[in-house]
Amino acid sequence: MEKFDLVLVGTGFASSFFLRKYLEKSPPGNRVLVLERGIMYPYAERLKVARGEQSDVFEKRAKTGDTFINNNEDKVWMFDPNFGGSSNCWTGCTPRFLPNDFRIKSLYGVGQDWPISYDELEPYYTQAEEIMMIGGPDITPFPKSKPYSLPPQKLSSIDKLIQARYKELYISQPSARATVATGNRNACCTSAVCGLCPVNSKFTIENTLGYLYADSRVTIRYGSQVHHLLTENDKIKGVAYQYDGKDYEVYAEIVALGANPIFNAHILLNSGDTNPKTGKGLCEQRGTFVYLYFKDIDNVGGSSIITANGYMLYDGDHRKDEAACIIESFNTPFIRNEPGKWRRIAKLKFIFEDLPDDNNKIVLSDNLLKPKVEYTKHSSYVDKAMNNLKGNIDQIFSFLPIEKIEMDGYFQKSEYHICSTVRMSNSKEDGVVDKNLIHHQYRNLFVLGSGVYPSITPANPTLTLSALSLMAADKIF
Repeated sequence: MEKFDLVLVGTGFASSFFLRKYLEKSPPGNRVLVLERGIMYPYAERLKVARGEQSDVFEKRAKTGDTFINNNEDKVWMFDPNFGGSSNCWTGCTPRFLPNDFRIKSLYGVGQDWPISYDELEPYYTQAEEIMMIGGPDITPFPKSKPYSLPPQKLSSIDKLIQARYKELYISQPSARATVATGNRNACCTSAVCGLCPVNSKFTIENTLGYLYADSRVTIRYGSQVHHLLTENDKIKGVAYQYDGKDYEVYAEIVALGANPIFNAHILLNSGDTNPKTGKGLCEQRGTFVYLYFKDIDNVGGSSIITANGYMLYDGDHRKDEAACIIESFNTPFIRNEPGKWRRIAKLKFIFEDLPDDNNKIVLSDNLLKPKVEYTKHSSYVDKAMNNLKGNIDQIFSFLPIEKIEMDGYFQKSEYHICSTVRMSNSKEDGVVDKNLIHHQYRNLFVLGSGVYPSITPANPTLTLSALSLMAADKIF
């Protein structure tokens, strides 16, 4: 049987940032095997499909809906199961978490504290931002040891008015949509179609970290789905995977699971993991849109799809009773359908954190390769914040000449952020992995990604999970 120093599962953010640090520090003779369930579906082929052109690769790709069983049609879980993972479909939003997010239980009596602090993670935040070449402002509501690599996105005219009122609580959104050309990426075209960036401005694994998989130490096998780990006492001795309908096994000194939180939990459950928290706590943020109609001011200018983040409802004692909220100012093309008032409107999204609930979980199904998602509902913690949203909006934006407020009144089906199925903790009774993302029982197994979040925040999770992967790989050496 083949033997490797590291077997890495997946090629998304969690895996690729872990691999970058691992290769940076490991000796020349180390051997790494990367097992990717999907295919290389390159950016050029994705553009063909977007233009309506024929692509032979398109039909060969792994399809999201075929990979798992969902018990709740009203709750959608979005991801891309091919090379680069969700870097192919994300929007590029990269705010940090706030320091208090790591102490939500201690400060507010809800959720679960993280076993690490903001200060411990801060150097890795900086590294992740430098790798992604993030553009962002000089003043932020979270501490930073270094400025952002690129200039910030431009604010719209309404954004500028709000920022003048709320200062560091309303900032140009930190983003991986390059504001100037850098490396293999062009400057953001501000056309607001960021799911598939038409000018390759947005950071993806392919355009920035694809070189890792061409390293002489690395072997990558596409179409290879890991279904369980080979265990011996309290150690992982290898990985079992399926390729083209056949089963294979490889030995490994270290294994790192970098699939998403659904599949990391599924692999552990298939492997006989008896930790009571494995697979439990599945959650993500909940978002709703609000439109502000203005009497006599236009909302013009700004750049990119999302121009700003607002923190006016994010942190504070209200988190004892209701969910924190981050505000996103959308700059997608839209108009007010009234003559003479075309641009007298602002589109805002209010995104709430949720609390992991053990009743929302990943379980085994009759199919070895397909996990089952059992999701019941979001918490009342979110509903309380939603019920107070109209009053908070009236208060926060009272200084603007608002004619009317229009609320969607419902949550989007997905925020594209799957979290908390293999939570980190100080003890195995409270979670699955320790502060270095090492499994509490299997001490040569890393579990990566946003599944390790003990509690989630309203902020986008991608930058934080990337920083955690850098930190985890650093601990190997």
